[in-house]
Amino acid sequence: MRGLSWLTLSNLLLGLGGVVAQGNGSNQWPLHDNGLNDIVQWDHYSFKINGERLFVFSGEIHYWRIPVPEVWQDLLEKIKAAGFTSFAFYGNWAWHSASNQTLDFETGAHNFERLLEIAKQVGLYVIVRPGPYVNAEANAGGFPLWLTTGAYGKLRDDDVRYTAAWEPYFSRFSAITSKHLVTNGGNAFVYQIENEYGEQWNGSASKKIPNDYAGKYMAALETSARANGINVPLIHNDPNMNSKAWSKDFAPNATGNVDVAGLDSYPSCWSCNLVECTGTNGEYVAYQTINYYDHFSETSPTQPSFFPEFQGGSYNPWGGPEGGCPGDIGADFANLFYRNLISQRVTAISLYMMYGGTNWGAFACPVVATSYDYSSPISEARKIDSKYYETKNLALFTRVAKDLTVTNRIGNSTAYSTNPAVTASELHNPNTNAAFYVTIHAQSSSSTDEYFKLSISTSVGNLTIPKHSGLIQLNGHQSKILVTDFSIGDNVLTYSTAEVLTYALIDGTPVVVLWTGAGESAEFHIKGARKGSVVSAGGSNATFHAEHNGTTTSIAAVRGLSVLQFDNHVKVIVADKPTGYLFWAPNLSDDPYAPVDKSIFVQGPYLVRSAAINGKVVSLKGDINANTAVEVFASKRATSLTWNGKHIRTTKTPYGSLKATITSLNRTIALPSLDSWQVQDSLPERLASYDDSGIAWVEADHETTPNPTKPDTLPVLYVDDYGFHNSFHLFRGYFEGSATAVKLSVQGGMAFGWSAWVNGAFIGSYLGNSTVGAGNMTLPFGNTTLNANGTNVLLIAQDNTGHDLRAEAVQPRGILGASLEGGATFTKWKIAGEVNGERAQLDALRGPLNEGGLTAERLGWHLPGFDASSWTTSTPSTGFSGAGITFYRTVVPIDVPKGVDASFAFVLNAAASQKVRVQLFVNGYQYARFNPYVGNEKRFPVPPGVLNYAGDNTIGLSVWSQSDEHVSIDVKLETEYVVESSWSSRFDSEYLRPGWTEKRLQYA
Repeated sequence: MRGLSWLTLSNLLLGLGGVVAQGNGSNQWPLHDNGLNDIVQWDHYSFKINGERLFVFSGEIHYWRIPVPEVWQDLLEKIKAAGFTSFAFYGNWAWHSASNQTLDFETGAHNFERLLEIAKQVGLYVIVRPGPYVNAEANAGGFPLWLTTGAYGKLRDDDVRYTAAWEPYFSRFSAITSKHLVTNGGNAFVYQIENEYGEQWNGSASKKIPNDYAGKYMAALETSARANGINVPLIHNDPNMNSKAWSKDFAPNATGNVDVAGLDSYPSCWSCNLVECTGTNGEYVAYQTINYYDHFSETSPTQPSFFPEFQGGSYNPWGGPEGGCPGDIGADFANLFYRNLISQRVTAISLYMMYGGTNWGAFACPVVATSYDYSSPISEARKIDSKYYETKNLALFTRVAKDLTVTNRIGNSTAYSTNPAVTASELHNPNTNAAFYVTIHAQSSSSTDEYFKLSISTSVGNLTIPKHSGLIQLNGHQSKILVTDFSIGDNVLTYSTAEVLTYALIDGTPVVVLWTGAGESAEFHIKGARKGSVVSAGGSNATFHAEHNGTTTSIAAVRGLSVLQFDNHVKVIVADKPTGYLFWAPNLSDDPYAPVDKSIFVQGPYLVRSAAINGKVVSLKGDINANTAVEVFASKRATSLTWNGKHIRTTKTPYGSLKATITSLNRTIALPSLDSWQVQDSLPERLASYDDSGIAWVEADHETTPNPTKPDTLPVLYVDDYGFHNSFHLFRGYFEGSATAVKLSVQGGMAFGWSAWVNGAFIGSYLGNSTVGAGNMTLPFGNTTLNANGTNVLLIAQDNTGHDLRAEAVQPRGILGASLEGGATFTKWKIAGEVNGERAQLDALRGPLNEGGLTAERLGWHLPGFDASSWTTSTPSTGFSGAGITFYRTVVPIDVPKGVDASFAFVLNAAASQKVRVQLFVNGYQYARFNPYVGNEKRFPVPPGVLNYAGDNTIGLSVWSQSDEHVSIDVKLETEYVVESSWSSRFDSEYLRPGWTEKRLQYA
């Protein structure tokens, strides 16, 4: 197609099934603001902040899943280093509200304001998503569990009872956030109302018949946000492309519309259990992309194409594979799908999750086990690897590709390629004539290696590239974005068959970095250059072709890092993928836009967190995991380097870069063996002689419940009705005389379990199922001794895996029905649960979702400072026989040097056949639920701050045997990684680990 104008090409592509944007200029689209200010604006193309267009590349973290504010600094530095301009976070109403009379935004990690302050310091814009409902696979979707009783009316509705419940939380959250908006000198630039709430229409969205309650609910949230100082754009994310909710473009005058409507999507299955993914996206096909372009064109044509959530990974449900499912959502997924979004003119992307973290405490809902690693670019242990690096290289590109923020999609067709197995989308900037060609397999799920040439339109003519030698390669599940007329300061990269990684203006002259697969060819054209030279070969040979409009450079096989200099002062760095993965572009400012005249380049380290130039010294901060050769491209005035505050021997190359070797101390950290434990029975409540008259126990005597699900028998035995909500609960039922069996219906969420005893004798267990949330059994009393003429006591021990999501959050937890066979009836019931629920906040810092009603939890055996010296000694690996709950406790030291970031995980092992449920407590925090009978997760990272890296650590393990068989648990503490770092994981964290107090004794 050489010689065709891009307009002629567009007409041809239209006939070939391509897409042609209407109009060439950008001024046909209105520029919007919210009527309150013009600090944040938007149009068909992108967001603008303070008059400058922004490509939003964001990633989600959840502060309440990492309850250590000091670690938030580490995470945001890693997100910034990856080239992101923003990050996003959900609030969690439940985390802040233990009861409907309390709100905590002050203690420890409840103070999310610290996260916003770190964002300002690091230089990241913020997408704030407070709820009230957030989903997030969190317990009740983030609703406080006191809301689940049914007493607050229909949830996510305009019911006055529900409105009165959410208003205090939402108002306070908004007021705190308002101090950190871009309009007030902060970095929060949009504010999300509700989450995945596609309820705007009755029936089909095409009929636009409004749901009045939904519109009023959304409008009430918006009014509250505005009244509490939120004057940035309000956004929402639609749960799928069928809802078409809350967009002013789609229904201009509808109640509840937001300023900018977004979409979320999980094309590669949101779950590691692929059986769950047959819904909105149809049958799951690995690496199969989805057409979003038409959806945005229909629903929000005057707004930027925006994903407040796009798949960053997948959660691992109960019964999912050990370690999650990184296989088809790893680096290749990041390469393919995120470029595909760009091909569809998406200019605002937030990855869910960027860092998943842990469902510590009772944050897990029945959907998910303890881990929320989410196969994210930053792992649960905070480690980075190929997926992080792959995402980084694209984000660094979008950060400097300013022309990408205003494009029309000219076409998408195989007609661009000489290989029909390859298709391309052309994005054209109507103001600058820069273009971006996003190449991908014509069948996106294909993993073949394909070679091709590409037909492009440039300012020097219509070309087929590469012109001189070689071919462009798509290596398996891969996509590439190839640029034309790409501005690098006052110069132009006319085209390149290698991707642009980043560029900077160093001492006013452009330095552009290109990257491609190791051994692949590359060709690029520098406009206006008459000649070029290789100043550092790095394993690649280059051939230069002088042409009337510039110089074309061909490299037959890219290896390592090469530096080329052109006579118009343009410097080009060409790197292969392994080299590019360790290429960084730290910015010298805290501006989220990361201006190109304030960036330098660093190649070599595992992570570069930040850089500064003081006189002739370039000061770098970051992480290394081995001896590391480093090369720095910075101002010619710089002559030496420091790494994490220490001077390193530096040499200057003939072409101006600085080279040095950072010597690693190869630190290893000795970890304690967990082979000395103290042990105690943790289920005295099973015995008939146990005294339950204390304040830990509430008499269950309700004859009615506000819950829409009514019990099968009375009294009501729903734990939430009595102010107990979390984790573990005990029920004691009294009856007189003889009975032959008990019929029980118990509900606790998927993978939950329960066990029963009569007068201390074990009668049976419901072992649990990863897909079933209720367990019904009739248990005979044949092996028990009853008091025929006296009182008998039935004990039910139940764990609760959390409340369901969305409207099902009100599904009750506890006993739905309990009846005796053989003539007797229950005369009294008592319930015990967590002491820090609604009734008494004994541990406000760890929060209302950390503890359950196990004896060990109520009495504080899991807390630092409890005296267990009178206990006997044993080990979990020795184990015990007989149904019951045994608590093991040990105190072990850890010593992590300063200047080191280290991560550790507890590894629990037991045969899958063992009928056992285990909880791990670390310095008072519940950090694992290990249920080998119904789940596969056995590795549980614990962050610094929860673990004391400079002293003693209290480790607790509750082992619940659900049968009379012998059970044993192997427990180890292992190193996830150790790096020398400017972010030290040894910090003063004593405030995060409050200890035992005598108040606990009253909850026996």
